[in-house]
Amino acid sequence: MSDEPTDDEVVRTAAEAAEGVVFARYDQSAVTDLDVTVTFEEGVLDVDVYLNAPEDPDPDAVAREAAETAGEAVDELFAE
Repeated sequence: MSDEPTDDEVVRTAAEAAEGVVFARYDQSAVTDLDVTVTFEEGVLDVDVYLNAPEDPDPDAVAREAAETAGEAVDELFAE
């Protein structure tokens, strides 16, 4: 039995982390559109965050931070 997280756990962890960053920066009602796409295949994590929200804070910067945080959350998941 493997102690490694399943692919589904990895994807869910990354998506939740990314959404958490976005909604820590913006009220949910202020976000016009949010699309978090996460894939994890053959040990490779790919996170893409599209965010349409008010200009303060900069939505591109928040999207980048969300993607980075998703990667960090997955790193922590594998370190457990």
